[in-house]
Amino acid sequence: MSDVIQLLPDSVANQIAAGEVIQRPASVIKELVENAVDAGAHHIDVLVTDAGRTAIQVIDDGKGMSETDARLAFERHATSKIRKADDLFTLHTMGFRGEALPSIAAVAQVELRTRQANDDIGTHLSISASRVTGQEPCSCPVGSNFLVENLFFNVPARRKFLKSNTTELNNIITAFQRIVLVYPDISFTLRSNGVEVFNLPASNVHKRIADVFGKKIDQEIIPLGVQTTLCNVSGFVGKPESAKKRGVRQFFFVNGRFMKHPYFNKAVQSAFERLISTGDQVPYFIYFEVAPENIDVNIHPTKTEIKFENEQAVWQILAAAVKDAVGKFSEVPTIDFDTEGRPDIPVFNPSATASAPKVNYDKSYNPFKNNAVEMPQMQTSAPRNWESLYEGLRRETGKENSLFPAEEESTAANDIIAEKSLAHYQYKGTYIMTAVKSGLMIIDQHRAHVRILYERYLEQLRGKHRMPQKELFPEVVHFSPSEAVTLQRVLPEITNLGFELTDMGDNSYAVNAVPAGLEGIDVVKLVTAMVDSAVGHESSVVDDINRSLALSLARNAAIPQGQVLSNDEMENIINSLFACGNVNYTPDGKRILAIFGQQDIDRLLG
Repeated sequence: MSDVIQLLPDSVANQIAAGEVIQRPASVIKELVENAVDAGAHHIDVLVTDAGRTAIQVIDDGKGMSETDARLAFERHATSKIRKADDLFTLHTMGFRGEALPSIAAVAQVELRTRQANDDIGTHLSISASRVTGQEPCSCPVGSNFLVENLFFNVPARRKFLKSNTTELNNIITAFQRIVLVYPDISFTLRSNGVEVFNLPASNVHKRIADVFGKKIDQEIIPLGVQTTLCNVSGFVGKPESAKKRGVRQFFFVNGRFMKHPYFNKAVQSAFERLISTGDQVPYFIYFEVAPENIDVNIHPTKTEIKFENEQAVWQILAAAVKDAVGKFSEVPTIDFDTEGRPDIPVFNPSATASAPKVNYDKSYNPFKNNAVEMPQMQTSAPRNWESLYEGLRRETGKENSLFPAEEESTAANDIIAEKSLAHYQYKGTYIMTAVKSGLMIIDQHRAHVRILYERYLEQLRGKHRMPQKELFPEVVHFSPSEAVTLQRVLPEITNLGFELTDMGDNSYAVNAVPAGLEGIDVVKLVTAMVDSAVGHESSVVDDINRSLALSLARNAAIPQGQVLSNDEMENIINSLFACGNVNYTPDGKRILAIFGQQDIDRLLG
């Protein structure tokens, strides 16, 4: 029998390694920029053409490489950071990445120009698909200049699976942000097709966050910091009012490296319990300093998942640090009273005296002397539209989002229909209460109306071209660079919906017109929400935009909490709600109704 095991050629082995390390253009930029940081650079320029498909260039003013080092850097398992196995667990730089440069060279055409400060002349090295095509002296500044062209030119299947230029550029921006937020003392630039996306001068962490994500976020975050023998935690966390469901900036860094950690994310969110709505998230930029031997960064090929030796203890430290920061922020609240048109309140004078008021009343008055007081009669409700109610229940009693358990489906409608002769009651202008056979049904009137109007507006918005309505005083919306890239992709669809946005420069846009019928809506929040919903979506975002628009319209038009309703109005809300496709939840996931069971009532009164 012939032998079946054989050693792979270096070219094939390099392509396999590239499959783990180089997944897209953003991976190339991550590796090259991290190398530049480790080389002691003070200024790093990143230039991309066609979102990295055509060319990626990273230029730094670090210490550069000698002629020999430049050649060895593209050999597998070559590194300046590791001498023995134990060094893997005590790294203070970006870490061991022995396959980075050879992996890039295996799937692209690479040119390197580099020079050290004590050399008079530099080195120019050319490599294509792992094969050195040229090496010669050259004149170049101190540092390194990597040019990577035609990524995946020799692996057509990998190139075919790249996303659109907009998505790949967003991935590049994400990778770029994760690095620049760690090194505010280094200046960075990023250009796409010759257009400057970022120009970040050297600064501090707070200023760097504002430079990357815009000045608005500077007003939304508060500092945090704690030092312990186990770890040090510092950075910034968002104020409660900065919470939202989409597009939240959340970053964890440990020893200068970005990481994903859902367990620690829960620690941050626990500090905002009862301060923000369910499902909302706050932004944060949190930096951990931990002894390198207490973490393992090599549990994932991309090194974004990191294992801590004492995760529970670090969780408690983090949660305490966030709670302390939020507590300090809320410690001295400011109260701004609106005194316009109000009468002046005189200053208290302890020497002044005031006479007691005199009370005059009829001592002979007897309220029971005349006819007895008549109790008001309970008003019965108007007949319900029970057919629509029953049809709504039938649609709603599936396995998910059902008002009643599946085994009660056959009796669900009968339970309510059996009670069709009780009146509705309104509690504190907020809840509609009505009796059903199984107990007491409580409906949030505002949320119910939001659901009703949302479905109506959504049906009206689909498939219609809306006319723009000019704004008398146009609002200005500020976007981060990544959001601005997404906006350019969806701008034709937004314009077709009836919006008119004008580029004001510096990623700012004036909203000169909105679709007719949006009077009273916060235009800035609406446009921002539409762009947030489009981030990461390759396909058309018209449906997402329509849903956001319908929800905004419904929220603004729905009856408010505290509005007193007549019995007929309550009847109409109930009938309309049960004709909706989903009676349990609002479009943003908030509970609309609940049933207080008869057994629970009996237990309370028993």
